[in-house]
Formats: sequence, C-alpha cells, structure tokens
Amino acid sequence: MNMLRWTFIAATLLVWQSGCATIRPTPQDPMPVFTDGARILFQGDSITDGNRGRNSDPNHILGHGYQFIISTKYGAELAERHLTFVNRGISGNRVSDLARRWQKDTLDLKPDILSILIGVNDLGFSVPADQFEQQYDQLLADAVRVLPNVRLVLCESFGLPVGGKKDIWERYRADLAVRPAIVVKLGEKYHAPRRAFPEALGGRGEAGAGGILDLGWRPSNLFRPPVDGR
Repeated sequence: MNMLRWTFIAATLLVWQSGCATIRPTPQDPMPVFTDGARILFQGDSITDGNRGRNSDPNHILGHGYQFIISTKYGAELAERHLTFVNRGISGNRVSDLARRWQKDTLDLKPDILSILIGVNDLGFSVPADQFEQQYDQLLADAVRVLPNVRLVLCESFGLPVGGKKDIWERYRADLAVRPAIVVKLGEKYHAPRRAFPEALGGRGEAGAGGILDLGWRPSNLFRPPVDGR
C-alpha cells in the first residue's frame, strides 16, 4: 500500500473520530460517545465498503479502510463496553441506492451512531445537486424519526487528482464542491458534525512522505486483531 493511501487512512481516522467525540474526551475516555453496548454503523459507497467481505469471516467483514481501523482501535481499547461495529457500505452506491436499502441496511439495524459518506457517485452519474440534497435530506429525516436518539456523523464526499481525473481535475473539483456544501447544510439542519477528510491532508488530498509521521501513525500500528462485527 503506497504512502498516500496510508496517510489518507490515518487522516480519515483522526478526522472521523474528532466528529464523534462530541462529549469532551479525557485521557481515561478517548471516545465517550461510544457508550456501553453502542452499535456503530458505517454507511456509504466504495470508500466505506472497503472491499468488505460478504460472509462471516471476521478478518474482512468490516472492510479494509477507515471503518476497519476505527473498529479495531476502539473495539480493542474499549473492549469492556462490548461495542458492535457494522459496515453496510456498497461500492458504486449513489444516494438513491441508499434510499432503496435504507430500511433493511440502516433503520432495521438500529444504530446508536450512524456515519455516512455518500455523493461522489451521484456526481459521476450527473445526478442534479438539488435531487441529491432532497434524497439525502429524506434519508436523514427518516433516520431521526425512527431512531430519535441516533447520533449522525456526515462525511463530505471528495475526490483525488488521480487516474482519469488528473487531466480534468480543476473542472471536476469545482463540480464536486457543491456536494460537500450540501453535507454542511444538512449537518446544520440535523445538528450533526460534518467531517471533511481532505482537510487532514492539506485540503487537496495530497501528502508528502512524512505525512503518516506527522499524523502520529505508523503502518505497523494500524491493524489489530478483528473485533465484533456484523
């Protein structure tokens, strides 16, 4: 795995956890929002999917990205709380795909914390921004109606200047910028923290060779034994 990917994963973890720590953390309790028996659900597209397994193999069931790192880190450090981490991200999903499976893959799971990262595929399929916002808004409204105590963490969709996007990056980034703005708006409406992962990488999704060390991570520390997941 290359340095940029390691740095992105580490940065994602740091940014995501800062959004969850809405109760003031202490050295004795680094993640007070993870209460006893809490169920944490990661929902979204390919970044959340993380090539997760579709069977009961605990080594792959949570995927291989930020969701796995968060789950293993806090599942191990806070083992006495019996946390349950669930990943229902599906590669290629748009917000309309989330809507079709929202009941079974979100509401029926009754999460205490619901983290969502969605939107970049809507841009890829030229879904109008107002339609994206309306559909996303409805999903969140349904979530808080059915699960009034759920804590939402809304992650901003983003892109990186790699592959076919290199040559059209400035235009693509301008088009993409509308989606995070919608996430910020919805976050304010639902009193949910929003997480902008590229901010941890200098605002452009780029990092130098020392990026991991600057973030306080070492590759050898990122993976731990699997913890409870569904």
